[in-house]
Amino acid sequence: MNFLDAAFVQDFIRMADDGWQQGWHERNGGNLSYRVKAEEVEAVRENFAPGEWRPIGTSVPALAEEYFLVTGSGKYFRNVSIKPEDSICMIELDEKGENYRIVWGLVNGGRPTSELPSHLMNLEVKKLQDPKYRVVYHAHTPNIIALTFVLPLEDKVFTREIWEMATECPVVFPQGIGVVPWMVPGGREIAVATSELMKKYDLAIWAHHGMFAAGEDFDLTFGLMHTAEKSAEILVKVLSMGAGKRQTIQPDEFRQLAKAFKGDLPEEFLYEK
Repeated sequence: MNFLDAAFVQDFIRMADDGWQQGWHERNGGNLSYRVKAEEVEAVRENFAPGEWRPIGTSVPALAEEYFLVTGSGKYFRNVSIKPEDSICMIELDEKGENYRIVWGLVNGGRPTSELPSHLMNLEVKKLQDPKYRVVYHAHTPNIIALTFVLPLEDKVFTREIWEMATECPVVFPQGIGVVPWMVPGGREIAVATSELMKKYDLAIWAHHGMFAAGEDFDLTFGLMHTAEKSAEILVKVLSMGAGKRQTIQPDEFRQLAKAFKGDLPEEFLYEK
């Protein structure tokens, strides 16, 4: 099978383009990764041309010898659908989960996303929680970023404020949202901080930078990011009106919602204001 004809590759390309269409990926902003299923690897293996092994910059032993489809460093999301062979690549990890090599893509040179340590550490955390998790997505969602300048950088505050703006939010991400204070992107330190939050959440905010989302497939992960950013847009509009909230969803109403959808919401987010 031609690599670009594979369904998982087409789904990856579509999600990248959807993010670009939303306005979340200026220039080379944002990145996307997918932990490829064994049968998907075999379907496209004939296209592989393995390169040199290079250090990841961290260790992810639970992902050893697996394959990942990722966006390239310095590549533009707007070009993923136009020239995917130059914009994305598939990588293989070694037997220790410490090095990677490109087996397809980036035909004009380059390397995987500079956020590769964060993506792989988050994918490792989510795999150990539930092997169904396969996608990690980082986008520069403008309304979430705007809120990191005016709200306390606390999980409970961001979760509650975002939940209040749209009834579907606590249904879509009942675990809440984690917040990482501003840190230099691309290194192991921010990767560790984000992966710690991903042990509890599927969504993590990087202050003044954007948001990370993890999910089982492309639709769920994109939908998670989209839902949170849309709610943030509503909150930005409410705050811009200047009068404050006259009414909102109350803690007991959140509990009723959880009961109606046969779920649970952490009480830490249902505090009295």
